[in-house]
Amino acid sequence: MATAQISPMAESAIPTADEIRARARGMLPAVRARAERCEAEHKVPDETIAELKAAGLFKITQPKRYGGYEMNPKILFDVQMTLAEACMSTAWVYGLLAVHQFQLGLFDDRCQQEVWSEDPDTLIASTYQPVGKVTRVEGGFRLSGHWGFSSGVQHAGWIFLGSAAPPLEEGGPPVMTTFLLPKSDYRFIEGTWDTFGLQGTGSLDVVVEDAFIPSYRTHTLIEGFEVVNQPGLKVNTGPLFRMPWGQQFSRSVSTAAIGALQGALNVFLEIAGNRVSTNTGKATKNDPQAQAYAAMVQSEILAMKTTLHRNFDEMMAWLEAGKEIPLTDRVRYRYEAAQVSRKCSALVDGFLPLLGGRAIYNSSPILRYWRDILASRAHVANNPEPLGASLGAVYMGHPNVELFV
Repeated sequence: MATAQISPMAESAIPTADEIRARARGMLPAVRARAERCEAEHKVPDETIAELKAAGLFKITQPKRYGGYEMNPKILFDVQMTLAEACMSTAWVYGLLAVHQFQLGLFDDRCQQEVWSEDPDTLIASTYQPVGKVTRVEGGFRLSGHWGFSSGVQHAGWIFLGSAAPPLEEGGPPVMTTFLLPKSDYRFIEGTWDTFGLQGTGSLDVVVEDAFIPSYRTHTLIEGFEVVNQPGLKVNTGPLFRMPWGQQFSRSVSTAAIGALQGALNVFLEIAGNRVSTNTGKATKNDPQAQAYAAMVQSEILAMKTTLHRNFDEMMAWLEAGKEIPLTDRVRYRYEAAQVSRKCSALVDGFLPLLGGRAIYNSSPILRYWRDILASRAHVANNPEPLGASLGAVYMGHPNVELFV
């Protein structure tokens, strides 16, 4: 294993937030042109990943010690929303692979050395379902299992896998743990991703057969919740790395829906501008109902973006002041993130009746957005009910808070 870290990027070489956003928007023609292929092949095209790397878009929350920018995560999610205007599957995979660059910064520095010392652009996939079989052994763990839903795993050199480790003491609770494994210790299974939406994410099944994971290549749920005991804080001392991991992960699986809804609105306006109903002979662009709906959707998109920006700005303000983020706010941020997918699903669904019978043909350009947004509701992090109950309990003085906030 190489032990020398790469030189941190000079501050003068770090792009501005506006430059990063412009790079993402400049990629839209290519991403849009590949969207159909992405969906058909159940994989984000390799050239798209290469272009995202070349533009530095995976570095936004990566540690500076390894060439990253350590920026406010809202910039990462601005990029994700922009990409989703052209292809939500591409944006979904981008968001997950990008936030993993932050997550690795929470691990022991030996992990960061192993992954990034030779290639700081190396990407990490994940699936956190606690389905593996874990045994404690001298120096670490042995892990076996079959996981589903590993988005973008074809592009990764490493993977984060969730499982419940045996209790530290007899009779104690299992320890929810993320294990870091190199590509040589797992395999993914082609053909296991057959869905009605988000087809291009290639969220394949992953299999591990009795792999050894040293203790330092683990990160527990309680470390992520308490923040202060995370191994990576010993070397990544910037305020960003005191942000709870759950805050960024939850946004990585919800925020693409906002951008996809904007993409759907753009398509709706284009179709409405040229459509004349064969039944009524009236132009859709002159329909007050269609006009009002377009205005309402755009307003809701802006409101969701404003909430995202406000929440990350608030979190960064607390962290930059050397303070902890209040627990009530943490629960509220997670609750607001979990609401996004359902809000966007309801809003994108409203376009179809306004576009008439042709909107249900598979050739309709709005249907990919509709399918992908609706599919995003299935992710466990996009279920607002448990988080709403937790937040309400906090407000009522009876906290029952999930650890992943």
